[in-house]
Amino acid sequence: MANKSSVFDMIGPIMIGPSSSHTAGVVKIARAAIRILGGIPDEATITFYNSFARTYEGHGSDRAIIGGLMDFQTDDVRIKTSLDLARERGMIFSFKSIGHSSIHHPNTIKLLIRKGLKSVEVEGESLGGGVINISEVDGFTANFSAKDHTLIIKADDVSGAIAFISSVIAQEKTNIATMSVSRKGKNDVACHVIEMDSGIRDITIQYLKSLPWVKELIYIPEIDR
Repeated sequence: MANKSSVFDMIGPIMIGPSSSHTAGVVKIARAAIRILGGIPDEATITFYNSFARTYEGHGSDRAIIGGLMDFQTDDVRIKTSLDLARERGMIFSFKSIGHSSIHHPNTIKLLIRKGLKSVEVEGESLGGGVINISEVDGFTANFSAKDHTLIIKADDVSGAIAFISSVIAQEKTNIATMSVSRKGKNDVACHVIEMDSGIRDITIQYLKSLPWVKELIYIPEIDR
């Protein structure tokens, strides 16, 4: 289930562009995606769905997504020329559009991004007012907003994993706001997505990474805007 938004979220962010859904939200989706990847990508394939597919050029969503992939904030004037700036730095990117998809939110973007040998696939939804939902990561259901501190842990689907991870985080004296677990099949790798009210120490992150049943851990601090 997508994260709920408050009236304060919907007032809207400080931003470049005519629409918070088509520009500010798009920038935030891209900035979340590069934190999952671990840096600014060398290559990106961007697919716009539904409403985005029909309006991404006119509303500047193409410039917004590329600006976000270079970690520009929503109010960065460089977003206006982000396509040229990305080409200058050697980023390879392409756009696709799918105008009618009944299984996707009206404002959905799928990013396939690569940096060096690592690639990730991230699907995000722009919900209005600059609010986003990262709905999928590498095919796993995710559903996090990127406005809180977030852990993404891919691990063997072992008994007691959820309780153990929760107990480790509890030692950091931070509250878990949401926690979800998805898997692609029984006894397959599970993806834990944990949103927290505050950050956790690097020593705790390294400890969780060292567990033999943890395959990958990604920590995303709250994205300011």
